[in-house]
Amino acid sequence: MRARLVAAMLAVMTWTAPAPAEILRFSDLDGWAADDHRAALKSFRETCDLLDDADWVPLCKLAADAGDTAEGARQFFELFFRPVVIGVPPALFTGYFEPELEGSPVRTPRFAWPIYRRPPELQDGQVFHSRAEIENGALRGRGLELAWLDDPVDVYFLQVQGSGRIRMPDGRVVRVGYAGRNGHGYRSVGQELVRRGTHSMEQVSAQEIAAYVRNGAGADLLNINPSYVFFRVIDNIPAAKGPIGAMGRSITPFRSVAIDPAFTPLGAPVWIEKAGADPIRQLMVAQDTGGAIKGPQRADIFYGTGKAAGDAAGTVKDDGRMVVLLPIDRAYAMLPDGL
Repeated sequence: MRARLVAAMLAVMTWTAPAPAEILRFSDLDGWAADDHRAALKSFRETCDLLDDADWVPLCKLAADAGDTAEGARQFFELFFRPVVIGVPPALFTGYFEPELEGSPVRTPRFAWPIYRRPPELQDGQVFHSRAEIENGALRGRGLELAWLDDPVDVYFLQVQGSGRIRMPDGRVVRVGYAGRNGHGYRSVGQELVRRGTHSMEQVSAQEIAAYVRNGAGADLLNINPSYVFFRVIDNIPAAKGPIGAMGRSITPFRSVAIDPAFTPLGAPVWIEKAGADPIRQLMVAQDTGGAIKGPQRADIFYGTGKAAGDAAGTVKDDGRMVVLLPIDRAYAMLPDGL
C-alpha cells in the first residue's frame, strides 16, 4: 500500500491535464443546485490535507472553516473552484464496491482458494508470475496465504475491487486491502467474451461474467487477465468507515470515485452526470484509482459495502459527462492563452 500511496501522491504533485479543456459555469451543471454539497465537502475534507500544491493548500484550510450548512458548502465550491471538462464526453461510468465474503484463515475442504500476501521479493514495477502461473501453484507452500475463500470467482472479483471484508468461521471479520500487483497489464474478461462472440457489450456485467464462469466456462477464462493483486490486513480503520483508496484514506459511498490521475488530479472534486437506468447528479471526490480506469472522461463510482452495493455496482456501464472542479487559477491556466 505504501508504494501505491507514494505513486498516487506523486501523481497529485506533478499533475497536468494533457487533454482539451473547457471551463463551464456552475449553472451549466445539470442538477448542481439540488445536490447535498455538505456530503461532498465532508468527503473533500477527508483527503484535502494531503494536497501540498500551492493551489490546493489554502483551499483545504478554507474547507475547514466553510461550515456545515448546505448553503455554506455550496458557496465554498462556487467561490473557490471552476468546473472544467477535461477531454471530450461522453464519459464512461462504471461502479465498484467492497465485497463481504465468507472465508477461513486455514485451508479446508470448503475454503480451498487462497488470497495472497505480497511476496517479499516483488519489487514495484517488476513483472512477476502471471495470474495463470499463480493459480497453477507458483506461490504454493510459501506461507503467503492471507485467507482462503470458497469460490475462485470471488477471489477474482475481490482482486478487481481491490479490497474487501472476510467473515471467518468464528464470526471475526477481517478487512483486506490492496498491497501490490504482479506487474502485468489488466485485460478485460468482458471484452474477451465480446471478442469470442459469446456476448454483446450490452450483456457483459460482473454478474454475467461470474455466472458464465460458474455455469461451465471454468475459472481458466479468468486467467486471460494476467494481472494479479496481492492483499494485506487492514486493522486500523473503524468498521463503519469505507475501504482505503489510493490516497491512503477511507472512501465514501457515492462521494468517492476512482479516476485516471494522468488526467484528473487525485483529491479534486468531480461533478458526475451519469445517464442510464439510475442516473446520478452528484459532486464526488477523486480519491482512488484502478487498473482499468483510463482516460479523461472515465470514472468508477464507489457504491459501498456488501451484496446490495455489489449488485448495483456490477451492472453500471453508462455514459454521461464528468466535470472536474479545479482551483480558479489552475482552471484558467489550462486554457490555450491562459487568463
